[in-house]
Amino acid sequence: MSKASDLPETIPIFPLPGALLLPRARLPLHIFEPRYLAMLEDSLKTRERLIGMIQPRSVPGSEAPRLHSIGCAGRLTAFSETEDGRYMITLSGVSRFRLTAEVEGFAPYRRAHVSWAGFERDTGPTEADAGFDKPAFLDLLVRYFRTVDLSTDWGSLKEAEDELLINSLSMLCPFAPEEKQALLEAPSLSTRRETLVTLMEFTLRGQSGTPEDQIQ
Repeated sequence: MSKASDLPETIPIFPLPGALLLPRARLPLHIFEPRYLAMLEDSLKTRERLIGMIQPRSVPGSEAPRLHSIGCAGRLTAFSETEDGRYMITLSGVSRFRLTAEVEGFAPYRRAHVSWAGFERDTGPTEADAGFDKPAFLDLLVRYFRTVDLSTDWGSLKEAEDELLINSLSMLCPFAPEEKQALLEAPSLSTRRETLVTLMEFTLRGQSGTPEDQIQ
C-alpha cells in the first residue's frame, strides 16, 4: 500500500466529465485518443504508473474547460491492447489529491503539480461506517434502481463490505458531474454515504408512484 509521502508531486491528469474514481476502488477506461495513448505509454514508464482522474468544470466566458481542485489518482493495474491500437485499462484508486498548478510543457496531455496533504486516510486501511443501516439503505437502493432503470446482483450487494458498496455505487450511479464531485470530496465514508442517500432520495422525490419493492 502506498504512503502519501511516497507519491509523486507531478502526475498526468485525465479530465473526464462524470468519471469518478475513489481510493481502493477500480475504474475501467477505454483509451483511444492519441493524446491519452501517449499519456498511457508515458505512465507505463514510471515506477508509480499513476494517472489522475479529475472533473472538468465549465466556466462562463472561458475558452478551455477549467478543472476542479480535487481529483483522485489511480495506479494502472491492468491493460489490454486491441488490434486497432486502442487500450482497455483499469485504474485502482490510490489517493485523492489537490491540484496546485498545471505544468507547462510540450506533452500532448495535461500534467499537474499536486498535493496529497489532507488525504492520508486514502492510503490507510479500509474504512468502516459505524452508522450504516444496511437494510434501510438497500431498500432505498431498490427503489432508486427501479426509478433509473438499473439492475444488479442483489446477493452480491448484500454481502459487500461497507466501503466497497458505498464507493462502487458512488462511481456507478448515473449522477451529474457536480454530484459526482460532491461524492469525491466527502471527507469520510459516512459522509459519502449520507451524500449518496441524499442524491438517491432527491431522484425519488422527482418521481411519483414508485413502488416500494423489497429485495427478494
